[in-house]
Amino acid sequence: MPWLPEKATAGGRLPATSETQRTIELGERTVAYVLRRSRRRTIGLWIDHRGLRVGAPPRAPLHEVESLLLRHGEWIGRKLDEWHARRPARLHAIADGMQLPFLGEALDIRLALGGNRCLWNLHAGGATLTLCLRTPADARRVLERALRERARELFAERLAHYAPLLEVVPPPLSLSAARTRWGSCSTRSGIRLNWRLLHFPLPVIDYVVVHELAHLREMNHSPRFWAIVSGVCPNWQALRVELRVLGKTLPGLV
Repeated sequence: MPWLPEKATAGGRLPATSETQRTIELGERTVAYVLRRSRRRTIGLWIDHRGLRVGAPPRAPLHEVESLLLRHGEWIGRKLDEWHARRPARLHAIADGMQLPFLGEALDIRLALGGNRCLWNLHAGGATLTLCLRTPADARRVLERALRERARELFAERLAHYAPLLEVVPPPLSLSAARTRWGSCSTRSGIRLNWRLLHFPLPVIDYVVVHELAHLREMNHSPRFWAIVSGVCPNWQALRVELRVLGKTLPGLV
């Protein structure tokens, strides 16, 4: 089956009927990738800030997909390294019409006059956040506050979902803004999650949530700990690699 290099379509995604997280050994490196099966005739691959993504017909055998990746392993590694080397640009100004990553997709930022409040519009065609500002100088503060509030709501929901599956009591939640740490867990103070996780796809957020909740049962990273994580999040290894990749693409909001 031929290889077809592609660019992401508008919105950064292909219409897909199924999507799975996988890993493959390309030389000496383990590469995580997203496999999307859709009504298409060829196998295609593309690389962006999210990493390697592969589109394949529904009935294309997995060995055929992986054979293509192995044949192009050197090219894939080079392109991934190029993306990793890019430093995320600091946002010196919040402008009308700019976009930010939000749950792995694009969030449109709109500016309007108002009393420093925000309006979310989350719909199937895309997400929009309108900042109603007293002055343009308030934009960064209002934007971060809106993202933090949305992050707290989402994280609380995911903790409530996964805590029963891990047979633990939902712990107190607080937000962090650490530069290199996505979460932490304490039996005394509860769980802290980095609000910037809101930029990442939901499966990546869920991996961090499950990871921290599992520490309520095992305060270590022993085989028993990873077995607990795997019981709820079987593809945690691929998601951990994706988290590391995405962590280098965060916009410099603060």
